[in-house]
Amino acid sequence: MNSTKQQKPYGEWDSPITTDLIISQAIGLGSAALYKGDLYWTESRPQEGGRNVVVRRFANGEEKDVLPAGFNVRTRVHEYGGDAWLIHDDRVYFVNFVDQQVHSIPIDGGDTTQLTDAPDLRFANGCVDAIRQRIIYVIEDHSEQASEPSNKLGAVDLGTGEVTVITEGHDFYSSPTISPDGNTLVWLDWDHPNMPWDGTTLNQATIESDGSLGGVERLAGGPTISIQQPRYNDKGELHYISDESGWWNIYRFDRETHTNLMPKDAEFGGPAWGFGSSSYQFHGNAIICNYGELNISHLAVLIDGKLTDIDVPYIDIGGLSIDGDTLIFGAAGSTTFGEIVSLDLKTNTTQVIKTSSELDIDPGYVSLGEAIQFETAGGDTAHAFYYPPTNKDFEAPATEAPPLLVILHGGPTGATHRSLSLRTQYWTSRGFALLDVNYRGSTGYGRAYRDKLKNAWGVADVEDSVHGSNYLVAEGKADKARLAIRGGSAGGYTVLAALAFADTFTAGASHYGIADLEALARDTHKFESRYLDSLIGRYPEDIDIYKARSPINHVDKLTGATIFFQGLEDKIVPPNQAEMMVEALSKKGIPVAYVPFEGEQHGFRKAENIKRSMDLELYFYGQVFGFTPADKIEPIKIINHDA
Repeated sequence: MNSTKQQKPYGEWDSPITTDLIISQAIGLGSAALYKGDLYWTESRPQEGGRNVVVRRFANGEEKDVLPAGFNVRTRVHEYGGDAWLIHDDRVYFVNFVDQQVHSIPIDGGDTTQLTDAPDLRFANGCVDAIRQRIIYVIEDHSEQASEPSNKLGAVDLGTGEVTVITEGHDFYSSPTISPDGNTLVWLDWDHPNMPWDGTTLNQATIESDGSLGGVERLAGGPTISIQQPRYNDKGELHYISDESGWWNIYRFDRETHTNLMPKDAEFGGPAWGFGSSSYQFHGNAIICNYGELNISHLAVLIDGKLTDIDVPYIDIGGLSIDGDTLIFGAAGSTTFGEIVSLDLKTNTTQVIKTSSELDIDPGYVSLGEAIQFETAGGDTAHAFYYPPTNKDFEAPATEAPPLLVILHGGPTGATHRSLSLRTQYWTSRGFALLDVNYRGSTGYGRAYRDKLKNAWGVADVEDSVHGSNYLVAEGKADKARLAIRGGSAGGYTVLAALAFADTFTAGASHYGIADLEALARDTHKFESRYLDSLIGRYPEDIDIYKARSPINHVDKLTGATIFFQGLEDKIVPPNQAEMMVEALSKKGIPVAYVPFEGEQHGFRKAENIKRSMDLELYFYGQVFGFTPADKIEPIKIINHDA
């Protein structure tokens, strides 16, 4: 026993990593770009209701908001959005969240101008056509109220704001990119039921004198090959990322030849949930790129078939932007928060430009994640990151094993990473062990692993959560009687499925999770409206599978206490799903709590709601597992539970 530590049961440890601390200074950092020597990026600010604002950093280090209060840079194309702003001719062009229209403002300040006036249209993922003084956008048209919106590529005239459609006919579009000479456009498109990580097509066309497209040809990809991030170098050579080899590798297209520049069992790209991913850039004859192995990022130089890592202290890297010899990227480490970093490519020296949090956390309260693999159903292998309970001030009685919190990422075609997260440390510093699962179907481990969730959602992910928990119990790292599971969105579905179809977990927390797969198939937005075809089966043809895997239909099997957190303006997972589940659990006599949030959508952006949801989840586990948190938390009513 360490005499310098106070002995206290797991879950009751006092921690300086409070929810007030988490929301007090943390901001979200988005895409960054250099323009005429100054750096621009986006910040998401929970203290301003989740508002996204473009920030400018001058060469002398001074920072200034480009946009005045009241403007929020965020597009709702595909609902997940992304890539909502760009700089051209000393103006920032951006999509304003409230009206979804394109606005602009001079970079040196001045009046904001609304460029488009098309209330039924949403805009995203723009690229500048400088010759014709227009921006080519991905456009989502909601004018047909009786059917799903239509998607297309369209041009917005920078003088008049007039919108002209330049290509349509496919269900989805992304990544319009113009060649250096301004005469060629490439883009991606795909159709239901594919998602962009299933199969996309890379197209190329000549831009005619009147701005229309001619000579359209398909260059690569298709229904079973995922293409992303088409990009030209200064020589006009087209590059792109493809998973044709089984991994997202970088290719070059030269007339009729497609060359994999670095065949490697590593991911040079990720799932395109939002627009604007940037994992490689050109620097002379070299490519500066980010690749991942086992979901650990590496920054590297690729030249003449040789890949050389750049030594940087980060394990999660993305959002690469380059200007001259300066590389800008987003990054985080195992003990450092998300940052915007500048790298001098001549000297390989880095400078932190902006950090998402100025907090200085004592390493004595930080649990370092460990990448683990474990055997799962059918002798297969699954992946996760394990975090032991860590607090320099406390230890538990030697006879006690810690409660385990299993975390499921969203998607489900997504992944979790090992970079520093206060939300993870919130739990581990209070005495929880934590298992962050990259179940089969997660990205970062190649196409074959990603495809293991085909027709198996609600099965493979649940099996991996159960086997991972049992693995830690067998290792003596978790208390079998105190296993909890939590997740948001698709992760919330796995939470509910695990509570319904396995008897492993005593408690669960569903954050805007899915209870009724049929309702999701009927009610969700266009981008995901056929997503379940590959994860579950076709609807309604395979309705029996949907019913069999929907937790709402198996309340009789539920034994775990559950708390639900739900945004009341969520269009991706409507609130009625949580409300139906709460009612069913309540009638069965299972402890259940429901926490709705006004004004929130799919994911919580307001600081007060982020705080409340975390505090109440801890309170809920304390009630279920029989410990009293050291934190002062305003209680909530738990139905079917005597406090």
